[in-house]
Amino acid sequence: MLTSEDRLLLAEKKITEAQLDRQLQRFATGFPRLEVKSSATAGHGIRVITGDDQARYATTWDDYRRARRKIVKFVPASGAASRMFKDLFAFLDAPYDTPRTGFEKTFFAGIEKFAFLDPLNRSLLRRCGQDARALVACGKYKTVAANLLGSDGLNFGSLPKGLLPFHSCPGGYRTALEEHLTEGALYACDSDGEVHLHLTVSPEHRTLFENLVSEKYPLYARTYNVHYRVDFSIQSPSTDTVAVDAGNRPLRNERGALEFRPGGHGALIANLDAIDADVIFIKNIDNVAPDHLREPTVRYKKVLAGILVDLRRRIDNYLVLIRNGSYTTAQVQEMIHFLQDELCIRNPETKWLEDAELILYIRRKLLRPLRVCGMVRNYGEPGGGPFFAVNPDGTVSLQILESSQIDASTPAGKALFDQATHFNPVDIVCATKAYDGTRYGLAGFVDENTGFISHKSKGGHELKALELPGLWNGAMSDWNTVFVEVPAETFSPVKTVNDLLRPEHQ
Repeated sequence: MLTSEDRLLLAEKKITEAQLDRQLQRFATGFPRLEVKSSATAGHGIRVITGDDQARYATTWDDYRRARRKIVKFVPASGAASRMFKDLFAFLDAPYDTPRTGFEKTFFAGIEKFAFLDPLNRSLLRRCGQDARALVACGKYKTVAANLLGSDGLNFGSLPKGLLPFHSCPGGYRTALEEHLTEGALYACDSDGEVHLHLTVSPEHRTLFENLVSEKYPLYARTYNVHYRVDFSIQSPSTDTVAVDAGNRPLRNERGALEFRPGGHGALIANLDAIDADVIFIKNIDNVAPDHLREPTVRYKKVLAGILVDLRRRIDNYLVLIRNGSYTTAQVQEMIHFLQDELCIRNPETKWLEDAELILYIRRKLLRPLRVCGMVRNYGEPGGGPFFAVNPDGTVSLQILESSQIDASTPAGKALFDQATHFNPVDIVCATKAYDGTRYGLAGFVDENTGFISHKSKGGHELKALELPGLWNGAMSDWNTVFVEVPAETFSPVKTVNDLLRPEHQ
C-alpha cells in the first residue's frame, strides 16, 4: 500500500503509480532472453573500410560539416570515479600497510607516471612535508592513497572521471573533459567554427564542470581557433527505478521512504532526444587518447560520420520518392536491396507482401533514427557485442547486446559468444532527424523488454535494482544500425586508475 508520503515522492519524481506497478511487475516476471541468430563479424554485418574508402568518407564528412550543419558531441559524464579507485579504497581498509595485490604493487610502482603526480605531490608536501616518492620509499603507502582519495587531500575518490587528470602534457596535465574539448575541435567543428559539446553530469558535480570549462575555454579556443558551446544536463528523476528485496517487496530507507535508484545509462535516451542537431557523436568520458595517439581516433570518427552522411542521403532520397509516389519498380527493388545489404535487415516475408504493403514496410524501416557504430576486435575488454537478433516484428537486424541478454548457459548461447570477434566501445555517430527535418522522438524506438535486473547489497542486505534498456542497447533497439570495424588504437578506456599506466595513456 502506498502512503501519502509515497505519492508525494512519486509526484516529485514525475513517476506515475502505473509506472511504479510496471516496475514491480518486472521484478516478478524478469526480462525475456533475445533470440539471436548469429554474431556479427567482419564481412558479415561489420564493414571493413580500407585506405581509399577511408579517405573518401572522411572527405564526405568534412564537406558535410562545412555546409552549416549543427553537430553535437554527446558525452555521458555523470559517473563518479569511486569505482575507478575501488582497489585503492580496499587497500586503505586492509589490515596490512604494504602493497600485496598485483594491483596495489603496480599502482605504487608507477606512481610517478600518473598525470596527477604534481597536484598529489603539492598536497602531500603541504600536509606531510614529503612528496609521493619519499613517502613510498619509507613505506607510507596509505598516506599517499589517503591524500589522493580523501576529502582532506585531492578528493579524487568523490570526483567524476571527467575532472581527473588523465594525461601529462607540456606545462601540466589534461583532464578527460579537456581531451574531449580537443577531439571536438578536430572532427566536430561546424562551418561557423563552433564546437558543441553536451555532457550529462550529476547535479552535485555540475558547478565543478562549469568551472573547469570556464577556466580552460580560452586556451583551447585559441589553440584550435574555434568557439565552444558547452552545455550540461542531468539524468531525470523520472527515470529512477524502485529497489526491492529478495522477495520483490519495495525497499524503504531509514526515513521510511521508498528506495529509488538511477535507472542506468539507458535513462539518457531522454537527454539525447532533447538535443536538436543534424549529427550527434556519442563517446564515453573515459575513452580518450593523448595528442601523440589521437590521429587514428580523428580519422575513424570522420570515417564513421562520412558513412552516416552517405547512408542518410540515400535514405532521404528513397523517402522522398515514396512520399511523392514517383518510384519505379526498379527503384523499389533497389530499396529492398538497400535494406538487406546496407542496413542488414532480414525479412523472409518481404517476397509475400503486396505492392502497397511492401512500400509501407520499406517506409517504416527507413523512417527511423540512424546510427553508425565502431566495433573493435575483442582482445578481452568488456563491452556489448554485435549480433544479428530477432526483433519484435519478426525481422532480423543488427543489435548491440550485453551478455545478460543472451543465455550463455546453453550450448547455442555459448557458441554465439565463442564466435564473437568484436565488441562495442561506445563509438557511435547518429542522426535523429527525419528527411523533412522533424525529430523522431527517440522514446518510440526503445525495446522495453531489453532491460535487466541487477543484484546489489546495501547495509549487509541483498537488494535488486531495475536497469532500463541500455542507451546503446535496447534504448536504440529499433534504430537503423550499421557496424564498422575500427582499430584498437581508437579505444582507450579507463576503468581503473591503473589503466592510466597503459602505453596508450602515457
